[in-house]
Amino acid sequence: MPVLLRTSRDLPPPESYGVWYAVTGAAGKGADGKKLEGLAKKLEAAFDAICPEWWAAAGTLADGKGAELAYATTCAGYGSDFGLMMAWGRLTKQMAREKEPCLVICDDPWLFRHLTVLSGVQAGMGPDLLPATLKLRLRGFLARSRLVLRLAWASLATRGRRQQAAKGGPVILVYGHPRSNAQGHDDYFGPMMSEIPALARVLHTDCGPAQAAALAADGRTASLHAWGSPLQAMRLLFKRWRLSERHLSGSFGWLVRRAAEKEGAGAAHAMNAWQRHCQKAWLTHTRPAVVAWPWENHGWERDFCRQARRLGITTLGYQHTVIGPHQLNYSPATNVDGGESLPDAILCDGPAYRDQLLDWGMPEDRLVIGGSLRIQRVEDVPYDAKAPVFVALSADHGIARQQMNAIQAASAAKGVKFLVKDHPMYPLDFEESENIRRTPDTLEAQPALSAVVYSTGTMGLEGLLAGLPTFRFLPEDQIAVDVLPGFVSVETVTATDLAGALTNAGKNSSEPLPWEDVLSPVDWDLWRKLLAGGKPVPAPEPSPRQEESFA
Repeated sequence: MPVLLRTSRDLPPPESYGVWYAVTGAAGKGADGKKLEGLAKKLEAAFDAICPEWWAAAGTLADGKGAELAYATTCAGYGSDFGLMMAWGRLTKQMAREKEPCLVICDDPWLFRHLTVLSGVQAGMGPDLLPATLKLRLRGFLARSRLVLRLAWASLATRGRRQQAAKGGPVILVYGHPRSNAQGHDDYFGPMMSEIPALARVLHTDCGPAQAAALAADGRTASLHAWGSPLQAMRLLFKRWRLSERHLSGSFGWLVRRAAEKEGAGAAHAMNAWQRHCQKAWLTHTRPAVVAWPWENHGWERDFCRQARRLGITTLGYQHTVIGPHQLNYSPATNVDGGESLPDAILCDGPAYRDQLLDWGMPEDRLVIGGSLRIQRVEDVPYDAKAPVFVALSADHGIARQQMNAIQAASAAKGVKFLVKDHPMYPLDFEESENIRRTPDTLEAQPALSAVVYSTGTMGLEGLLAGLPTFRFLPEDQIAVDVLPGFVSVETVTATDLAGALTNAGKNSSEPLPWEDVLSPVDWDLWRKLLAGGKPVPAPEPSPRQEESFA
């Protein structure tokens, strides 16, 4: 039986379908009958299946103008929902083979057109494309206009501390994290600045001038903004990922169009271009001997590796906390120039994620284990069936709101008590109640807990390391990026079954996951050696490459 594809304004009569679901961005209001059971789990299964296809599609898009400013082209799930749209297509194709007619509600003009061409889909009138396109382009231009002024000011406001990035020495390049300070602690590299006094710190352009000034009080920290040109900032107004007709052909052509328009509707591409401009100027001016940073294999990092290699600067990519099966950007599959855009050495935080990088095809001679600087051993968090449930909200506000809706329903139905912790960089406003309290404290600071509920981020791993019943929450219309090692399993829950799962949480209490199976102690001798200029692996010969202009 066919899939009936409709917008939310054009729903068919209820007797024409048996089940229904709404894709991302469509609420599904007005649909009658039975909502598709297990939608969240079916969607994640579809996403898992399309991962190799996303890698392949990204490879074909990599030569487009501005492609490496984008996130779809590097398979970055936190920055692009290209894979999510592919998963909706796969799920819809599967439903078209079922016996029971299914209504699919879609208000996204690009995804609607993608689903229309699938076998077994009977489509109604699709949403208009032109108004949606013009709206996104206008929004993107306005976002870039605001960004230009902010970046021009940042470059002037931070310029006076250029000298704090000493020439020729070792440097860590880090994001501006609220838990970093000017007393020797950096949230990405822990106490490394205290351990290695010669180390300087340079802040990524995501860090604004005010926070940069606070961190620069140590006399060893500078902002990349300081090397940016206000005149170059003006050129960011028209910076975006541009597609050719060749990129629009094939089975994912409508999704490629969508990705370019959606990503272009903000200032992310311009911000990535600014990062590349500033880091190039900094590397050329300062010529640090060695640079280490929290490595995720994003586009700006690939360009950074190329720039540093041309200047003879050693690059150390410190594997950023966790990877897991969904963070496809870590794979070298989309590094179309091979090792040239990879760091000279990648320091993993433990054996589990080193093994995953090997499985994904990362060259073994690039990988060493540097130890875990961010996730320490989790101890002394007793299990108590009567204690609250610890909830770690996702950095994604859409997922975090679904988490809050689910725990509010569980609290109302079962009287479950919750302690809710915001993501430190992306807090969410919510109303507290007798059973739902906000906590500023980490998991290990709690006197006792009955369970841990998370969706994205590292808190699930920490719950397992503590031996607590741990549940991974799946949203209905997004992908909760899974960061657990392949050999670790955790029970998944949705809004409909969270309350029941927590009622039986004690059955999931077990021995803690052995920390050594996942992570390793920090190897300070190795870090000192590498930051002093030692090279555990030979750097590859640079390949001939025409340098990409800032324009």
